[in-house]
Order: sequence, then C-alpha cells, then structure tokens
Amino acid sequence: MLSIRRFFNNPAIPQEYRRNFIHLYFDIAWFGILSGSAINFLNVYAVRLGASGFQIGLLGAMPALVSLFLSLPAGTWLQKRPVGKAVFWSAVLSRLGYFLWIPLPWLFGNQGQIWALAIITLAMGIPMCGLGVGFNALFAAAVPAEWRAPVVGIRNVVQSLTFIIASLGTGYILDHLRFPVGYQVVFGIGALSAAMSTFHLFFVRPHTEPVAAAGPDLKTIPNLEEKNRRPDWHATLRLDIWRTPYRKILLVLLGFHMAQYLALPLFALYTVNELHLTDANIGLGTALFYLTVLLGSTQLSRLEHKVGHHKLTGWGVIGMSIYPIAMALSHNALHYYLLSIAGGFVWALVAGAYANYLLERIPEDDRPSHLAWYNIILNAAVLFGSLAGPFLAGYIGIGVALLVFGALRLLAGVAILRWGNQ
Repeated sequence: MLSIRRFFNNPAIPQEYRRNFIHLYFDIAWFGILSGSAINFLNVYAVRLGASGFQIGLLGAMPALVSLFLSLPAGTWLQKRPVGKAVFWSAVLSRLGYFLWIPLPWLFGNQGQIWALAIITLAMGIPMCGLGVGFNALFAAAVPAEWRAPVVGIRNVVQSLTFIIASLGTGYILDHLRFPVGYQVVFGIGALSAAMSTFHLFFVRPHTEPVAAAGPDLKTIPNLEEKNRRPDWHATLRLDIWRTPYRKILLVLLGFHMAQYLALPLFALYTVNELHLTDANIGLGTALFYLTVLLGSTQLSRLEHKVGHHKLTGWGVIGMSIYPIAMALSHNALHYYLLSIAGGFVWALVAGAYANYLLERIPEDDRPSHLAWYNIILNAAVLFGSLAGPFLAGYIGIGVALLVFGALRLLAGVAILRWGNQ
C-alpha cells in the first residue's frame, strides 16, 4: 500500500495527467463494488432460481451477440466523435439496465425472472459496444504510454480492494436477508455503484485524439485506393487490418478468450449444485480471489518491465488453466478458498498485462478500428464459449468439461507465447 501512496504523491507525474488518473481510480473503485455485488452474484441468483446451464450461458451470450454485430459500426461511430463524451453516454445508457434488475422478483416468477434478466442484458449490450470499444481508446488517449503499466496496476489494486469489501458485504447481506429480498438489496448497491462509476468517467479527458478521428484515410489503406473497384463495405469493415501482423494478435487472443469463456458459465453451476456452497462461502471465495489479485497487482509493473507484456500475458494464460482443472477436483469450501487464492494471483498478471500487450501493438492513429476488431473476436468467443460450454458439459459431465477447458487454456497460453509476438 505504501507503493500506492508514493505513486499518488510522485512528483514525476505531470500535473495535467493527475486529474485523469484520479478519476480513473474512482471509476474502477465504484466498478469494483458493482462487480463484487450485482455482477458477481447474478449467475448465482439465476442458479438459485433454477436456471439451466443453457440459461446461464445465455446471460453471458446475449451482450456478446449484440456486440458481435455492432462493434465495427461502434468503431466507425467513435471515429467521428470525441471519445470522452462517447464513452460517457455509452456508459449511461448501458448501466441503466442494472436498476431494472431490482424489481424483477415483484413482477415475475422464477423462470420469468431468468428470461427477463436475459432480455435486459441483451438491451444493455447495445450501448455497451460503444463503451467496450471506446474505453480502451479513451484510456490510451488519456494516459501516456509510459504511465499505462503503473496506472493499470493501481487500478487493479483499487478494484481488488473494493471488490473484496463488496463481496464480503454481499455474502453477509445474502445470508441475513430472506430470499429474494437480499438479492434486491445487492442489485440496488450495484446499480448505485454503476452510476457513480459513470459519473467519474465524465471527467476523464483525452490529451491526444486519434489522428484519424474523422475516419481512416483510404489512401493509406493497402488495396483501397481504387474505390470504384471495391464496394464501400470493404472500407467500412476495415478488412485491411487482417493483412497486417495484427491478425496474429487477434487470432491468439481469440483462442485465449474462447478457452476462457467455455469454462466461465460452469463455475456458478459447479459451486452451487456440486459443491453446495452458501452465498457467504461464495462471497468469501471471491474476496480471497481479489485479495490475491490485489497482491499480484503490486508486482505487475516490476514483472512487466522484467519480462514484457507479451510473455507475461502468455505465461499468465497458462497459469489460468489451473482454475478450471482444480475446480473439477474440488470437494468442499476449503478447496474452493485455496483455488480462489491461486487463481486471483494469476488473473492479476493476465488482466494487467494483456491490455497493454494489445495496445502496444495497435497504431496510435488508428486505435478505434483495431480495437473494434478485437471487440469482435472477444464477443465471438464470449458468444460461442457461453453457449458451447454448458452444452458440452451436458454431454460429458461438468467435471470432465472443466478438465478439458483447463487444457484448452494451457494451449492458448502456449499459442500466445509462440505466435503472438509481431
């Protein structure tokens, strides 16, 4: 924690960047509360309502389905607008949906609530496209390259602290309030936190705008000079990006996210239906996870300088294979706690390194279009993984599926190390 205090008081930080850094820290602090409360327990709530594996997968797949079709238009839309305002209003529209979770138990039965949650998350996914594509561009424009690693590390620390507090508090609330009132309180806390996070995003100001803010210059794109020979959709889709070395980054990250999201819908099903954990158990486990995320984040900057964003991402993804494999071999709450401790440290490395790994391989004058293609492969992986994971688990068993998906994560990490360096 002393390193955080020294960072805030570091005289080397230019005064014009301090304001952005502070608001970025408050943004992630409130987002940590949102993540540790409403988002963290959404799937658990659905499972306790009686949701099937397909329905759990659908909750994750709905926003991805929207983003898959709207990411490229969102990138084009962002090119023509100030990135700060675009991100703020996208956040406002997408996060209004959290308030709609609160009254659902008063309006619908169990199955009705599950389908209502799926529809609401689908609607939230539309403006979330602008937020997903735009925030990375805003962060890159608001934080100079030499400060990104320490700022990401501090954001991870702040998010971990607020997530830990929210997760423990949420577990306590859910264990002491009757079902579903406890969840309504938790969803209310999450909605308020989403509003406060959005409030701070309003004050993040880019110091540099993409050179091609009004859209890409067709003359700089290979094979697009002769506009009469190619349809306009070719320029809109920016297929030229797939003829650059950046395609390797997209492909290895596609493999990583595919392996990541195949396993993700199974965790809530396994902890509730197989391990029979209480909400307090789950809250404590996720708190331990983010405690080690916090500890790991304090070492992120040092490790990135030592081995680089690329290698740290690859080895971190290999380490992520431990979580689903160990989950399949767990039998009680103690195993779950130990797994959470190990998994949090590994995730701290991946979450901090891979964003910088991605940004350092994107041309500064063409961020939105490159990030739009990344958002497409991310959401394709979320969509496929969220639906295919529960489907396969239904055939081979949830335990065997977790072992298989853990092995796929290991292979994804090897692919990043082998082919993910331009």
